[in-house]
Amino acid sequence: MPLSEDEQRILSEIESQLRESDPDLAEEVSRKTVYRDAFGKLRWAIVGFILALAASVLLLSINYLLAFVGFLAMFAAALYIERNLRRVGRAGINEATRAIRRNSLREYLDNAGNKARDRLRRDEESDED
Repeated sequence: MPLSEDEQRILSEIESQLRESDPDLAEEVSRKTVYRDAFGKLRWAIVGFILALAASVLLLSINYLLAFVGFLAMFAAALYIERNLRRVGRAGINEATRAIRRNSLREYLDNAGNKARDRLRRDEESDED
């Protein structure tokens, strides 16, 4: 549902006040996206899952209790993966897969941040007029 003109005006006023009061925070917020944060956490969770899987297989020959601890770590990583996939959502996953097919994921995330920064700059320039 698109914002009304009044809501857009209020939002641009809030953004400009944020840029004036704390430019470092405004820059950090404009650089980060929901997808970038979730995909970063997702990547580390997948690495953790693979390491826990390898550890549990290797520890199975040493001690079954240690292998079970590895399994629990694997289970925790799987839950973390699932939570971050929910954060990304179906739309984010579809966008990411299209971006991976076209270019690299890093370029996609950089382009999303650049688009947000450009929009903020356009809003700022229109407020000055």
